[in-house]
Amino acid sequence: MNQFLSGIFGNDSAFGKLMTRIGIIIGANLMFVIFSIPVITIGASLTGLYTVMFKTLRGEGVLNPFKVFLQGFKTNFKQATLCWVALLVIAAIGYADLKICAAAPGIIANIRYVIYAVAVALLIGAIYLFPVMSAFDNKLLFLFRTGYYFALRTPLKLIAIVLLHVVPLAITYLDQSFQPLYVFLWFFIGFGAIAMASASLLLPEFRPFLPLLDQYGEFVLDEHGNQIKAGDSVVQVGGKEEKSEKEILDEMKRLDM
Repeated sequence: MNQFLSGIFGNDSAFGKLMTRIGIIIGANLMFVIFSIPVITIGASLTGLYTVMFKTLRGEGVLNPFKVFLQGFKTNFKQATLCWVALLVIAAIGYADLKICAAAPGIIANIRYVIYAVAVALLIGAIYLFPVMSAFDNKLLFLFRTGYYFALRTPLKLIAIVLLHVVPLAITYLDQSFQPLYVFLWFFIGFGAIAMASASLLLPEFRPFLPLLDQYGEFVLDEHGNQIKAGDSVVQVGGKEEKSEKEILDEMKRLDM
């Protein structure tokens, strides 16, 4: 009987792995909520959250979500905070412009459609930017371009990821009757669950360019202490041949990105 229960509830069982995964999501979610309280740090908190999710998906062992979150938060703090503040400023300017357009007659009122289009493009860029920033180390302009590249490369995944972010927030805002329940869910698991689902969709696209990890989510190093990457060689992911980093960069150039 004890052996039977150990097989079901052990750490290596399907149930045990599921509970471990849920525990990691909850831990990372709590860290995200706490570190997002100043508001201007939400960008850095998102990179910390996605750092946990990507490392969890790429490793089979148990990682410390609090430690990994802090690593991602600190590593990307300057870039992510700068970008998040810039997005807030742009959003405020866009909102003010919409108010002006709503009060103006004629052609000026139609400018709101241009603002809507820009808002959608920025929303897509923002949704992809922080996962990309958590996974890659590069200049901000390159990270933006890379985010749009991955978004346009897989339109179905783009739609799914945008819906994952927009629909739960819209339901929370529109359905006033269950507000306490929604607050509870967001506080404990909501942000982490969305990040985990999004990371699961993005990881197959990111994997060829990421440093290799061991089963515990730690970087695999060569004899000189350098991170080992998939590099320019074509690797197999889930039985499907993926493009190398050089091939994707060449494709980005052809698309003028």
